[in-house]
Amino acid sequence: MPVDFYFTRRVRGIQHEMYVGPHFLAAVQKIARYRIIKVNRPYPWKEKYNMKIAFASKNISPEIGVRIAGYGPNDFTVAKHDDLYLSVLALDDGNNICVLLGYDLLGIDSKYIRIIRRKCAEIVDGDEAQVILSCTHTHCGPHTRTLPDCDRLETGYLEKLIDLTVGAVNEVVNGEWFDTDVYWYSLNCDDNINRRYVGNDNRCTFLPHRPFLEPLCDGVRDRELGVIFFRDRASGDVRYVIGNYAAHPLAGHTPGIGGHRISADYPGVFRDYLKSELGCESMFLSGAAGDMVPKGHENGFAAAEEVGIDLARKTIVGIISGQRTWMSHKMQNETIQFGTKHVTATVRKCLEKMPPNHLGKTEVELEIQLLSIGDLCLVGVPGELVAELGLEIKWHSPFRKTFILYCATGYFAYLCHGNALTQGGYEAKNQYFDSHTGLKLVNAAVDGCYMLYERTFPDRSKWPENNYLPLVSVKNLD
Repeated sequence: MPVDFYFTRRVRGIQHEMYVGPHFLAAVQKIARYRIIKVNRPYPWKEKYNMKIAFASKNISPEIGVRIAGYGPNDFTVAKHDDLYLSVLALDDGNNICVLLGYDLLGIDSKYIRIIRRKCAEIVDGDEAQVILSCTHTHCGPHTRTLPDCDRLETGYLEKLIDLTVGAVNEVVNGEWFDTDVYWYSLNCDDNINRRYVGNDNRCTFLPHRPFLEPLCDGVRDRELGVIFFRDRASGDVRYVIGNYAAHPLAGHTPGIGGHRISADYPGVFRDYLKSELGCESMFLSGAAGDMVPKGHENGFAAAEEVGIDLARKTIVGIISGQRTWMSHKMQNETIQFGTKHVTATVRKCLEKMPPNHLGKTEVELEIQLLSIGDLCLVGVPGELVAELGLEIKWHSPFRKTFILYCATGYFAYLCHGNALTQGGYEAKNQYFDSHTGLKLVNAAVDGCYMLYERTFPDRSKWPENNYLPLVSVKNLD
């Protein structure tokens, strides 16, 4: 076994410890006065897996004139501001290949998602759970999900989208792969607000209908910008970036032409900025944005640029910080795990309408899909999960970081916490299922996180436990 070095240093009565390899010995000796002991035993994260990635992006813009998935079922596109894209990222840890798909679409019905997953899984000779997707939720794309009293899907577009996706995945899997190291980072970004204003009477006002109340908004927000990036082992260049943030992409959606033109909204700006400044491809994944809107929402494309560029700039800060603090943010265990969990949701008795493909049902099965990379977990949800539930999943997950993928397994409108149905408001009014559904989804997602965590770290405690970390071990405290 290679010899590593074990450092100890006592500061203010607390013994600090760390492990490093021989290549880092001189640097540590130079910057800190540590007592050095050679050790011949493994330490946490010693095991290393070989992560390879391949990627591509494909234009999925529809023809001008299609119905637009904005605020009404009978709105049509009259112009195109910028193109919509499909982002494809394939991951190979040496044991499994998984595919991550990001669509500039509002959402996709579950039956089409299952077709996409099944056909793409055949390409990687794997399980459907190895293919996970997410929709950015732009309101300026074609109708690709069904609503009550509206089954006017752009079915021709969807059929072409399936073929395009399968072709893109096949091209990526059989194309050029890069050996990479995987890094992550997390930042707080003040670019969103909670559009539900709840007064002291526990009644909700929908801020887009009462914008003069916006200065008072103090609802729960998920401000986390999650960053995952892949650095080429040969060149050191950043090859691919994933950004995850919770805010409805409707900054550029305005009355008039702004609501009738094709646009990826701020996620497209985010990707373009990273491409221009870093020279790499990227994917934007919306988080639990059910009640999150960007600041300057519905103000036009200048607002979309402001939000997209700010998130991209902060992502660059995260990339720089992650590389410079590599001991904390570089993945040492890069194994991929995947799985699904299912929830039986009860349709609300007071609900008068359901999408045509679910009419007459009293129960609907919802799916949670999970993909983990080492100590990070991506959780795909079946619709517009509100930020409060997304945060619950993050808080209870055993993984070091957990990010939510919006509209990943289907489109079932809004998915709120139970008390939101007491408070009322737009999201609660449009929820299909009873008030217990949100908690069921959180529990299923957390159970799924534990399932993947145990597979990733079979030698660790089943429950979250950081006492194996030398710097925080209680044995070091006087």
